[in-house]
Amino acid sequence: MSAVLGFSAIAVFLYVIMAGRMSVLAALVLIPVAFGIMTGAGWGLGPMMLDGLAKVAPVGIMIAFALLYFGLMLDRGLFDPLIRWILRICKGDPVRITVATAVLTTLVALDGDGSTTFLITIAALRPIYDRLGMNRLVMTAVIGLSAGIMNILPWGGPTARVMTVFSADATAVFNPLVPVMGVGLLWTVAVAIFFGIRERKRLGWTPEQNIAVAQEPPKPTTWHFWFNLGLTLALLAGLLAAALPLPVLFVLASAIALVVNFPKLEDQTKQIVAHADSVVAVTSLVFAAGIFTGVLTGTGMIDAMAKAALSVIPAEATGVFTIIVALTSMPLSLALTGDAYYFGVVPVLAQAGSALGLDVLQVGRAALLGHMTTGFPLSPLTAATFILVGRSGVNLGAHQKYMFPWAFGSTVVMAAAAYMMGVI
Repeated sequence: MSAVLGFSAIAVFLYVIMAGRMSVLAALVLIPVAFGIMTGAGWGLGPMMLDGLAKVAPVGIMIAFALLYFGLMLDRGLFDPLIRWILRICKGDPVRITVATAVLTTLVALDGDGSTTFLITIAALRPIYDRLGMNRLVMTAVIGLSAGIMNILPWGGPTARVMTVFSADATAVFNPLVPVMGVGLLWTVAVAIFFGIRERKRLGWTPEQNIAVAQEPPKPTTWHFWFNLGLTLALLAGLLAAALPLPVLFVLASAIALVVNFPKLEDQTKQIVAHADSVVAVTSLVFAAGIFTGVLTGTGMIDAMAKAALSVIPAEATGVFTIIVALTSMPLSLALTGDAYYFGVVPVLAQAGSALGLDVLQVGRAALLGHMTTGFPLSPLTAATFILVGRSGVNLGAHQKYMFPWAFGSTVVMAAAAYMMGVI
């Protein structure tokens, strides 16, 4: 009975989200509560919900301060000199342009927000592609490939969801994926070079045609830039070294950056308010997700669903279970939102994997190699996709057709690397 109720709860959750019948926030709270009551949990739901909230609190804090920190860095122009430097060395070579597109997107995507990444990179690169007559679909594909892999960062949506579902920190979920991301980024550069060579041939470009692309006069670099760069590098080093818990790192870095960049109290307040909408929108979902997972776990629905799912999984699938999860996760970005997949599907897959003798975090990492990472720049379910195609002036269908095989290739390459490294 618990398995039936659990699958029904997930089915209803997926339906109301995909059909636009209810906000994600409301669905994450009301649907598990309704089905929890059907299990007979009654007033026992309260402690389950509180337990779920307590488990996701560190993730919610990390997300809130990461958004504030990187929003401040973007506002203060941390990435501006890097953008100018990359563009200056490209000149008119299509191969340099495509590789620079990958590098630039990777740097800008450090903020963990796809929409911001697309706005910045397209604004910088579209005039260059147009001036040289390069195919804009090449631009959207390379930007999408780079941003997709960088969306695995722990302050991005997918990894934050996995950390929430499994009540795990970035050290356990994200750090093992760092070398895998490196492989994925090398694949992206290789694809960018391939695109660039093809554009060279199409345009008949030769080295004699090197063109210095006009740029806006650079603004003088202030001491704030060097301070912010040093602080950001220190933050990233601390993250990878697990010097302190990730939420603590971001709280400290945000406070330091705020005081140094905005000494006046009124300016600090304005900066916080400027990013309040995005902070509230994301963190509220994290805490609502804590209730969702807390109820489904506390009532036993997750365990019952895992046993039911396990009964239909052939024994010979044990060795490749995580590969199957990884390869199916990317196409599912076109049909399921991140919330629906990570909060509704992944917990069941993880419990089934656990029954097969796998570490549940291996299943979570496998899912991160495709769903709303390599797949999000193609998904019609994310606003960022429409920013990418809209600002680039390309058709969504053409973009999806052009990029899909290469994005799926990213998942295949990273899944193979992760499997060989024992990460999944």
